[in-house]
Amino acid sequence: MTSSRKTSRWRAAVWRLESQRRCGRVVAWLRVTVATRTAVSGGVGRDLLIYRMLRYPYFCRIYKKFLSCWLESGVFNLGVWPKKIHATAERYNEIQEQEDQTGAQELRRSQDRDSEAMTKLHIPVMVDEVVHCLAPQKGQFFLDMTFGSGGHTKAILQKESDIILYALDRDPTAYAIAEQLSEVYPKQIRALLGQFSQAEALLMKAGVQPGTLDGVLLDLGCSSMQLDSPERGFSLRKDGPLDMRMDGGRYPDMPTAADVVNALDQHALASILRAYGEEKHAKKIASAIVQARSIYPITRTQQLASIVAGAFPPSAIYARKDLLQRSTHIATKTFQAFRIFVNNELNELYTGLKTAQKFLRPGGRLVALSFHSLEDRIIKRFLLGISMTERFNLSARQKVIQKSQLGSNLENKEGISTGKAPLMWKLLHKKVLTPEDQDVQDNPRGRSAKLRAAIKL
Repeated sequence: MTSSRKTSRWRAAVWRLESQRRCGRVVAWLRVTVATRTAVSGGVGRDLLIYRMLRYPYFCRIYKKFLSCWLESGVFNLGVWPKKIHATAERYNEIQEQEDQTGAQELRRSQDRDSEAMTKLHIPVMVDEVVHCLAPQKGQFFLDMTFGSGGHTKAILQKESDIILYALDRDPTAYAIAEQLSEVYPKQIRALLGQFSQAEALLMKAGVQPGTLDGVLLDLGCSSMQLDSPERGFSLRKDGPLDMRMDGGRYPDMPTAADVVNALDQHALASILRAYGEEKHAKKIASAIVQARSIYPITRTQQLASIVAGAFPPSAIYARKDLLQRSTHIATKTFQAFRIFVNNELNELYTGLKTAQKFLRPGGRLVALSFHSLEDRIIKRFLLGISMTERFNLSARQKVIQKSQLGSNLENKEGISTGKAPLMWKLLHKKVLTPEDQDVQDNPRGRSAKLRAAIKL
């Protein structure tokens, strides 16, 4: 073999290695960004096919010729080719949005024709436990701060009809249902529209004075009506606009989840995911979002879900399990985090708890249903009189144990001093209540519910 032939083969080998290195760079980029196209280009299958093709040498050689026009020009032109692809995707996205708007209008008309069918979509959680803890009596006054579809309110009225119940909700759809139910119970139900932070003013306007209510109920989180309506943007399984506002119709200038995802920097996004979603892969997901939105804006729920999924290997997308050992999408915590942030849910919850304490009479009862640890932690600390800013260390844990024992055993209250603030509540149960197995089977969405109840001292 001549030296020239050896040199030629050596150069060919070097060229192949360099081509594979460059193609590897493309694969790494596509792995993050190709999921972005999924929601607007026809599904996961085609994008995964491209990704898997690039993993094999034969397809790499074919694909290399197609990419050579911009591979040879350097890293600075990496955005030219994908931008052409995404320009087509954007045109498709515009058409898809028009179709979704038409479908949303038809859905609203159908909801107006049959609002009763909508209320059946939401099954109230732990109804018997809620009614038992509130223990309604004749002539008492109650406040349901999260009316929803009225499941708990109806159960309370079935237990005792001779009461007055104020039905509050920030969602205009729920408020409309409350008004309809007030026509059935004109002497019992008073519908109120507003957030927890507006509850005090609304109650005062309705003639309710502080220290006069006998019971307050909070059923936190999203209702099935919101999750099952794609145009609301809460569900990652149903494609719709990335909205997530519970009262966006009342406050059109309020930022949507799409505004948050497309405007905040990577550090801020990671902080939201870590704080409100308790997501351990917050940095990785935030990085994927920032890279994807550099191509075009993220405006759809399944776009966001696909971007989050694209940051992980396929085997990890449904690797997480819920309490029923069912597979959950890896973007579930991401959606929770942005929903809580957009609606300011945790601050609203704390304000709502303070309003409940102000309007309850001594001996009045507070019942709170939460669905994740952030909500439950706020409720528990509020009832035990522990500061929200205090870190949960061994000292704080000891306070929780001591005050829990104190709240359920009043005769010991003179012997324990666990904090500067006096104890304001007597806990009805030493431990948090959770749904029974049969309740979880009947209503799987309530599997993570936690109920805490207390009497105001």
